Amino acid sequence: MNTIVIAALFALAASAPAAQHARLFPPELLGQLEGPDRDLYQRPDQIMDALQIGEGSVVADLGAGGGWFTVRLAIRVGPNGRVYAEDIQPQMINAIQSRVAREGLQSRVIPVLGTATDPKIPNGTLDAVLIVDAYHEMEQPITLLKNVANALKPGGVIGIVNYKKDGGGPGPAMEERVDAEQVIADAQAAGLQLRRRENFLRYQYLLIFGAAPK
Repeated sequence: MNTIVIAALFALAASAPAAQHARLFPPELLGQLEGPDRDLYQRPDQIMDALQIGEGSVVADLGAGGGWFTVRLAIRVGPNGRVYAEDIQPQMINAIQSRVAREGLQSRVIPVLGTATDPKIPNGTLDAVLIVDAYHEMEQPITLLKNVANALKPGGVIGIVNYKKDGGGPGPAMEERVDAEQVIADAQAAGLQLRRRENFLRYQYLLIFGAAPK
């Protein structure tokens, strides 16, 4: 599936009714968003490298959707690592459970039904958190980021990947996208500090945050 088709699907999703929140992506369209070119433009291995995710890491895929990134994280962390696959829609959790079962990764993945403000992940658990293409769906991002930060181990990081507002590629409508500077401001309000800004993604930005010095 090419990027033009994916862009059209995002537009369809934006107009589709959602039971919980108008901006949440409809679960019934998940299967149509995983075209063969996603690995090329998403560059999951480079993202995981940037977050220093490796064998034995404990990580979270926040707003995991159907688990596309979850399974890649689970493979990366290996049998001694764990992936908390969090979403606020029960249908997404069901999709993730089915997917990891097909992949034989159940022992590495912990599905978590969170809320709009709380990911429901134990404090001090995570080496890294990954939020991919979900930031624009967050109703209260500052509150959520504060709770996400509580789940980090000392030295843990949060990586936020979202579509740029300067156009091009797949992703939601331009008016739904969140500028990187707004994400940085929200994160600072949540007690986080920008560590790095990576520019290797063609259509998206990657911002890496850690706890601000106290």
